[in-house]
Amino acid sequence: MDERRTVKVSKYLSKHLRHQPERIGLTLDEGGWVEIDVLIASAAAHGFTFTRHELDHVVVANDKRRFAVEGTRIRASQGHSVEVDLGLPTATPPSYLYHGTVDRFLDAIRAEGLRPMNRHDVHLSPDRETATRVGARRGRPVVLSVDTAAMHHDGHVFQVSANGVWLTKAVPPQYLRFPESH
Repeated sequence: MDERRTVKVSKYLSKHLRHQPERIGLTLDEGGWVEIDVLIASAAAHGFTFTRHELDHVVVANDKRRFAVEGTRIRASQGHSVEVDLGLPTATPPSYLYHGTVDRFLDAIRAEGLRPMNRHDVHLSPDRETATRVGARRGRPVVLSVDTAAMHHDGHVFQVSANGVWLTKAVPPQYLRFPESH
């Protein structure tokens, strides 16, 4: 499977497993799962065909491990804007986690902190390199450090998804550290 096709199928899966399952007639269960055969049939019925082999390739080839397969079911690992309960246990975060963004959002982040926007949680990366890649999707990346040890001490709850993305409801501005040049 060529890289362009892999990206196309991955984006299609993200859109319909995270944000708009109803657009192709899917109903996710409370944990965000859907039967793979139902997903493939629904996609085909709405003009986008892919095989089980292509789906399996996207799942294993995705460096961010965006999707999880359990038996005959699939779901997005995190990032949903539709209501799901991923059933993730709370976890104690490392002392610092990181968030990739771009300059144009910094004023709002300084004032309001990090908010989930159209998702259920704020996504934090375990290392600067990952946060840099995340920020680079929208332009020149700026990496913020998050004092998650202090947040955890102050009662904020964290979860970690199967692909290593840390989730929390919000990050108030006092826990953020901005690069000196910003």
